[in-house]
Amino acid sequence: MYNRVVHFEIPCDQPAKTMKFFEEVFSWNFQQMGEEDYCFAVSGDNTSPGINGAVMAKKEPRQPLVNSIIVESIDEISEKIVSSGGVIVLPKMEIPGAGWISYFTDPDGNIHGIWQELNG
Repeated sequence: MYNRVVHFEIPCDQPAKTMKFFEEVFSWNFQQMGEEDYCFAVSGDNTSPGINGAVMAKKEPRQPLVNSIIVESIDEISEKIVSSGGVIVLPKMEIPGAGWISYFTDPDGNIHGIWQELNG
């Protein structure tokens, strides 16, 4: 279960327009997350291969699409990331009631997320 891509985030300038596109083309469903400008995307049912994700408003103009990898311990994996040439770009932060997220770049500068579940 651990060390697999489990979530994607699509940052965009016009989230409503982007969600409408994915609804019309791929029949994705979206669910607003609280007051945040962040909507969970359900891309299919749990019996077929694939992952779900989210559409969100960009926080900065060059914000890339990000895939997040589930890990057992963000703290342990963060140490491995740094010792292997990666850089932590957003330290571990809590998502209340769900778990923790952190973002890093690999040696080539690509950004990724690491996710630790609350019960993980």
